Amino acid sequence: MPLVVTPRTITNAPGQFTFASQFTIGSIHAGDRLPARQLIDELATLGSVGRFSSETGDAEVLLRRSRSIGNPEGYRLEIQPDRIILSAPSAAGSFYGIQTLRELVREHGSTIPSALIVDEPDFARRGFYLDCSRGKVPTVETLFALIDYLAHWKINEFQLYVENVFQFSKHPLIGEGYSPFSASDMLAIQSHCEQNHISFVPSLTSLGHFEKILMLPEYNDLGELPGYNDLPGGTTLNPVDPRSVELVKDLYDEYLPLFASPEFNACGDEPWELGRGRSAEKAKEVGEGRVYLDFILQLRKLSVSHGKRMNIWGDIVLKYPEIIPELPKELVVLNWDYVPDGRMLVRTNEFAEAGLPFVCCPGTNGWQSHGTRLRMSMRNIHQFVGIALEHGAEGVLNTDWGDIGHRNPLGVSLHGIAYAAAASWNHQATPGPTTDEFTRNFVAQTFGDKAGALVPWLATIGDDDFGQWAYHSLLESLATPTGFGRDFSRVRTLINEVEHSDEDLQEKIEAATGLASAGFPSLQAQGRALATQSGGADPFLTKTLEEYELANQMNIESTRRVLLARSIRGGGQPESAELTRHRDALARLKSELERTWMARNRRSRLDDSLVGFDQALQEIKTLL
Repeated sequence: MPLVVTPRTITNAPGQFTFASQFTIGSIHAGDRLPARQLIDELATLGSVGRFSSETGDAEVLLRRSRSIGNPEGYRLEIQPDRIILSAPSAAGSFYGIQTLRELVREHGSTIPSALIVDEPDFARRGFYLDCSRGKVPTVETLFALIDYLAHWKINEFQLYVENVFQFSKHPLIGEGYSPFSASDMLAIQSHCEQNHISFVPSLTSLGHFEKILMLPEYNDLGELPGYNDLPGGTTLNPVDPRSVELVKDLYDEYLPLFASPEFNACGDEPWELGRGRSAEKAKEVGEGRVYLDFILQLRKLSVSHGKRMNIWGDIVLKYPEIIPELPKELVVLNWDYVPDGRMLVRTNEFAEAGLPFVCCPGTNGWQSHGTRLRMSMRNIHQFVGIALEHGAEGVLNTDWGDIGHRNPLGVSLHGIAYAAAASWNHQATPGPTTDEFTRNFVAQTFGDKAGALVPWLATIGDDDFGQWAYHSLLESLATPTGFGRDFSRVRTLINEVEHSDEDLQEKIEAATGLASAGFPSLQAQGRALATQSGGADPFLTKTLEEYELANQMNIESTRRVLLARSIRGGGQPESAELTRHRDALARLKSELERTWMARNRRSRLDDSLVGFDQALQEIKTLL
């Protein structure tokens, strides 16, 4: 069946079930009300009116509990000609069974073929990790809508990457100017997660990636190597200064009690200056790995005091494998790698052989990109989930980052989010990365696009050849290798490193322009998934379509910009009409970026990216 998340076994049976113009979903369990309402809303767009009842005798759809199903998230779905019976051992299992039923309705309409579906997930932990610290802080309403989709794709864990975007009452300067979350925000997100059978796991940077805190004068002297990377306090906490632990303790004491989850991600990744500054003497004495381990053990003690099992990213553990035998067996290692056959991905076995609990962490490849590197993402996810299965991982945590200003929109990452969700539920049945089968299923189920009109859009904006250069080239100076933007949004200078020929780049421009000229697929009429019961369009998906169009236009102009820069840096002078066209396009992109950003997010550091557009526009003015 062309579904996003494929059930484990589907046995076809004679006949079919038709939802009548009026039908009843029956369950004695209050926890079934939410998914029942979702199914009722789904069928309302087809003209069927449903109701939920605790009287189950005459219900056309019966939801019941069954102790015979071993996996707590498993279910048994019997679609008979006269009745649908969903059996599950828990409210979560019942929820996931209804999500499958919703996909069947989207595929077949109100008449669905009879079948017996027996299903359960490959992994206990199936998570998604969203960066909120590189400039873009989503509104709570955006996160609610995202959580609804995560749950529909059977994801059961959600984490927000927090460096400084939380309002700490004891340290009020942290997060100032970044539109930080409040405690009430976090509690509201957690409540919405719980309703959707998702564990909201806290994640807080605790060693590396501390630059946004260390740059504040009050915290400069806690840096391992102040001045590193031209930052006042560097990027890494001094691990041998007791005040570092005191600061982290303050943050933990305020943050961790908000979360019901027994898990906590203390990060601990990429402390680039470790052993090179204020801890250098200690590192020379005992080794950098030991300095790292000693600090991690202090963090773990703090975590345990809050009743949390600490998780940490695995890159530094693999850098100093001699510390692996000394890691507590209750500490979970999050092994991340975002490319196929990556150097950390292929070392997953080291955690399994050490008896450590671990989670495998691929990525959407949406960061430093306008439209994601689609095939790269799919290959990375499919391979990494297979390795997770092979070595007995606790689960999969798919990541979506926002490096260098977080211009990349959320919508373009939905495909990668859904693909990892499908693979971590049932890896064997998830279509591989070399075909567009999954993409077709995704657009059909998510947007109601059964004709596949969106498939070439996703393929074009997600072309791996764009790489990271397309993101950075949009705001790099035409005349010299100078990055535009401000602070953490200032782009890298990559134009001179682009290996594609002028002819190849021109072909990409023509392909993307041709796609845009053909017109964006009109899904309002044909796409049932875009319509809500009230008759209006789903605003979350409407914004996603707008972000697809923006991604395509950004790719076009960044590619044109490479060609313009090659000409100018080579001593040429582009025609004024060409520069004028590019200037006008950049002005439109600036306006559209601001509009789409504010449609989903708080303002946060948007202005840092908009400054980059202003700098690019000013440069063109001097060239005309």
